[in-house]
Amino acid sequence: MQELGQLQWRFCSNNISVMTFFHIWLQALAVIMVMMTLLWIVSVIIRNVSIVDLFWGFGFVVAAWFYFLNGEGNETRKLIVSILVSVWGLRLSAYITWRNYGKGEDFRYRQFRKNYGENRYWWISFFQTFLLQGILMWLISAPLLGAQNFGGEKPVNVLDLLGIFFWITGFVFEAGGDWQLKTFKADPVNKGKVLDTGFWRYTRHPNYFGDSSIWWGYGFFCLAAGSWLPALGSLLMTLLIIKISGVAMLEKSLKEQKPQYRDYIEKTSAFIPWFPKK
Repeated sequence: MQELGQLQWRFCSNNISVMTFFHIWLQALAVIMVMMTLLWIVSVIIRNVSIVDLFWGFGFVVAAWFYFLNGEGNETRKLIVSILVSVWGLRLSAYITWRNYGKGEDFRYRQFRKNYGENRYWWISFFQTFLLQGILMWLISAPLLGAQNFGGEKPVNVLDLLGIFFWITGFVFEAGGDWQLKTFKADPVNKGKVLDTGFWRYTRHPNYFGDSSIWWGYGFFCLAAGSWLPALGSLLMTLLIIKISGVAMLEKSLKEQKPQYRDYIEKTSAFIPWFPKK
């Protein structure tokens, strides 16, 4: 009878945690959409949709701390996840702000503005860019909530350590790759050349690989808390990076802009770091 009672308690506790998860997650959607709407209004005023890119990392920081304040998971795990998300998100937003400072609106958004017309693009940009990115941010943030809402009775374990390992690996590749690329482009001698040293010797996209690795780290934190379905947000981020907004789009433009990039493709791993081919 005692075992049956414990089983019933666990079942009820799990159901409550699931209900709490969706309750908090929907609240986070409202918070994210309010932020994206305010950001869109600012973009209309200054006529620059590119500011949405600056907010990408910071938006996850807001989501992580919102989950921290409302989640019912293990306090140590919650704090670790929130701090790691803050370090990653603030660095990313700061780097993009620094990289884009004084350059005006990104060419992608200028082309959209030209295609749709100035009189229509101001409101189309809300649905095409701000609403879309807000929904993606909300979906991808699921493992951050899973890690912080479930597993209140589960202490920090091996899966958490794997999460830290993947996060550190990813952060080194992402931040290091960004710094190497910025330094390379700052030298006029390298104009028109392809960066193939440092991290870029082992993968054509160390920053994107690093970003993906970081999010798999969050996925492991989610698994450590005993929740697996929200961890699919990490998979969604990887698919977004490889197939849609990151690798695929950049590879297409680089092939057109730099003919020598095709040689670089032949010898260098596309995503996962590996030794170059001879």
